Amino acid sequence: MTPKLEGKVAIVSGSGRGIGRAIALKLASEGARLVINDLDSAPADEVLAEIRALGGEAIACAGNVTAPDFAERFIDTAVSAFKGLDIIVNNAGYTWDATIQKMTDEQWYAMMDCHLTAPFRILRAAQPVIRGLAKADAEAGRRVVRKVVNISSVAGLFGNAGQTNYSAAKAGITGLTMTLAKEWGRMNVTVNCVAFGFIKTRLTAVTTESTTAKIDGHDIKVGVNPELMEMMQRSIPLGHGGTPEEAAGSVYLMCIPESDYVSGHTLMCTGGLTGI
Repeated sequence: MTPKLEGKVAIVSGSGRGIGRAIALKLASEGARLVINDLDSAPADEVLAEIRALGGEAIACAGNVTAPDFAERFIDTAVSAFKGLDIIVNNAGYTWDATIQKMTDEQWYAMMDCHLTAPFRILRAAQPVIRGLAKADAEAGRRVVRKVVNISSVAGLFGNAGQTNYSAAKAGITGLTMTLAKEWGRMNVTVNCVAFGFIKTRLTAVTTESTTAKIDGHDIKVGVNPELMEMMQRSIPLGHGGTPEEAAGSVYLMCIPESDYVSGHTLMCTGGLTGI
């Protein structure tokens, strides 16, 4: 059986770790050629090695998605290496929490830059490439459906205490998704959004200590208190937080031919949780 994404070219931001890594591996397992991105080269190179060990093709584009020149470099990497662009997954992100009275402008803009401005820039840079590819497809008499999957969160749909910045940015990405679905439909591009609930990654691991991760030059508190974790698990109808692989499956659904007539939609991947 031919893999569903055979020959497709996919770029996945934040794909050196966690959910992004799982998305990249899933798409590669179905035949896609990948551009892997992470802040650091080492995690991206590890994913490259995993994909190549499976017989897939991939190349890295390390760097910060919020850098002004990143979007063009990301798109150019795909076009230069693989001569095409079929799937864009805007996944890169992190949280930097505080209640609104304690939240700094830096925290606010960091979330806007990462979760909303960076995807906007990537999609803006992709538009001329996709327009050219769509025109060539039309002239050749073939119909090729391309895919954009933006990553949101239940925090963007329902809000979450302590995450004014993150929730606002994730709400914004759903608006960007619905608007671009209207603009890009004429180019045979579906634009959808996946809103994750609680997914188990290094940023949400159980910890009883004050643990931080160096993200974009900041020491960001990560991890979930065991008591809070237990309460969260009980609130999820399926009884557990999602794995990165389960999260990746929902993104994959929006990338395969079976979803070619689904656009402007936000899919919740939450284990049945419908509010937080």
